[in-house]
Amino acid sequence: MGAEFDRRSGGQSRISQWLRRRPRPEDTAGEEASREALLVAAAAAGLPLSPAAHPSAYRCSCDRIGCPTPARHPISFAWQTQSTTDRGQVERWARHQPQANFITATGMVHDVLDVPLAAGREALARLLADGIDVGPVAESEGIMDEGRMLFFTLTRGTPEDEDEWWPCELDCHPETTNEHPGFRWHCRGSYVLVPPARLPGDLKVHWIRGPEHALPDPLTLLETLTDECARVAGEPQHDVAAWPLRG
Repeated sequence: MGAEFDRRSGGQSRISQWLRRRPRPEDTAGEEASREALLVAAAAAGLPLSPAAHPSAYRCSCDRIGCPTPARHPISFAWQTQSTTDRGQVERWARHQPQANFITATGMVHDVLDVPLAAGREALARLLADGIDVGPVAESEGIMDEGRMLFFTLTRGTPEDEDEWWPCELDCHPETTNEHPGFRWHCRGSYVLVPPARLPGDLKVHWIRGPEHALPDPLTLLETLTDECARVAGEPQHDVAAWPLRG
């Protein structure tokens, strides 16, 4: 009778579909190996890494109720000092925390120019067509128009003399991302997710151009990125105060 019920109700069909969708052990092992290899490659390229939260259903794996940045933030409050390029440590983290995303701390070796996805795609096409050296580029998928494109560049530096540090109106920190819906410049004190990463809703962060590409000077990309951000937003294009601000 149970079999008859399954045939009538389509139960066997649903179970078969579920079994076909279910990852096979060898597929999961392959994904884990690929994930670890990509993380090791990022660390080898000089991007300091630290474990981050991951999706749990449509929520964040952290204990915070109503987490404002689900699966996008570090696990440890000491992420800046914890971040490392040590291969052994990255491999241990990847194996012991198979669900974890990873962030890369900016402002140490590299910065990240973070723009809306539509603007980033147009800018990338322009930059490559003009023969400009573009470094690693990642795409962070989003719902509707919330996706982002991340351009990895050399950092502006971490001078010993704080008077030598030049701020920028585009500077972005984790707590100020909502204030920068257009262009974000992640430098000292900030971070971004490094591919491969998973976001709630089956969204992902993945490489468009991998970390094997040399990091460019951020100023070689800045004008094109700001132009495309302004164009996509329908705003008049104008000079951005991205140079040192002198008192």
